[in-house]
Amino acid sequence: MQPSAALNRIKPSPTLAITTRVAELKAEGVDVIGLGAGEPDFDTPEFIKDAGIKAIRDGKTKYTNVDGTPELKDAVVAKFKRDNGLSYERNQITINAGGKHTLFNAMVATLDAGDEVVIPAPYWVSYPDVVLFANGTPVFVAAGAEQNYKLRPEQLDAAITPRTKWVILNSPSNPTGAAYSRAELTALGEVLERHPHVWIFADDMYEHIVFDDFEFTTIAQVCPSLYDRTLTANGCSKAYAMTGWRIGFAAGAPWLIKAMSKLQSQSTSNPCSIAQAASVAALTGDQAFLKDNAALFQSRRDLVVSMLNQANGITCPRPEGAFYVYPEFSALIGKSTPNGKVIATDEDFVAYLLDDAKVAAVQGAAFGLSPAMRISYATSDDLLREACERIQAACANIR
Repeated sequence: MQPSAALNRIKPSPTLAITTRVAELKAEGVDVIGLGAGEPDFDTPEFIKDAGIKAIRDGKTKYTNVDGTPELKDAVVAKFKRDNGLSYERNQITINAGGKHTLFNAMVATLDAGDEVVIPAPYWVSYPDVVLFANGTPVFVAAGAEQNYKLRPEQLDAAITPRTKWVILNSPSNPTGAAYSRAELTALGEVLERHPHVWIFADDMYEHIVFDDFEFTTIAQVCPSLYDRTLTANGCSKAYAMTGWRIGFAAGAPWLIKAMSKLQSQSTSNPCSIAQAASVAALTGDQAFLKDNAALFQSRRDLVVSMLNQANGITCPRPEGAFYVYPEFSALIGKSTPNGKVIATDEDFVAYLLDDAKVAAVQGAAFGLSPAMRISYATSDDLLREACERIQAACANIR
């Protein structure tokens, strides 16, 4: 028995691999600081946990509708109206086991061999692998630090072919934290209006983690003409500190939602009933804590950006949101570590940081744009300061 061709097209998640490696090193007693995990360090708010506990005590432990309870779908409808000015009906909503599940369902339900998906790079590691699993073809478009890690309209236009089925837009971005302004989305939307065969997967998972009075908007909101061919995806994982609860959701055309539900009925069936009940509380309860958490992340961003830009050979752009930075270090490529090893790639550099500085980051190659690395600042100020000091010292020793 051999693995299927579909499985052989993909690779394990490199971000999860780093998280696993950090856990192993800590278990061995190594003083390592992990900056690879893509999840908030905050606990799930008490009122959300209480709703989950109540759901258990109330016996809400049975199967639900395949793609979500009516109560959670209604809460998602209300969320899109409140936060984004978008109107949907219940039959336009899908509830999934996390945002990755939403992506998987959408791609597997729609892609055939030869279909192309435009993916700006740097990208979240799962985008290309899910496309490949679904027998589609990822089309990468490099958007480097010189353009603030954001896709330009002329690049999008050049990447679209008659075979293009989707374009993926992630704002704020994992891994860079870059977020598209209303004007930038409008410009991209004008390109997409000229290509009516292209659908848009709008990944808004970090919507509530934005800084410096940045106004978050999503493309179906900014460009109403694209409403009918946009799947607007979001979830509870990041902003509500509910990564382990595994609830993602999306809104789109009824036929697409029905197709995704059909797939889900033969794969996972419904998301956890308890997590769904807790998510109703998350989306309908007091939202004030979201701004408080974003303010803490903004302070951490400022600390990390400042300290990394003081490290020899590192340039760290200042992102608009999420809890990542994506510093580039082309100035260090070709130089040597104290033990004489040449830094030829970003994998070499992050390996050096892990071995010598005991700081774990994720290499830029995992996200499709090198030489760089992703650093998550979803940890305490003290650990971030210590990690950045270690990085500064490690960079100072490179010759």
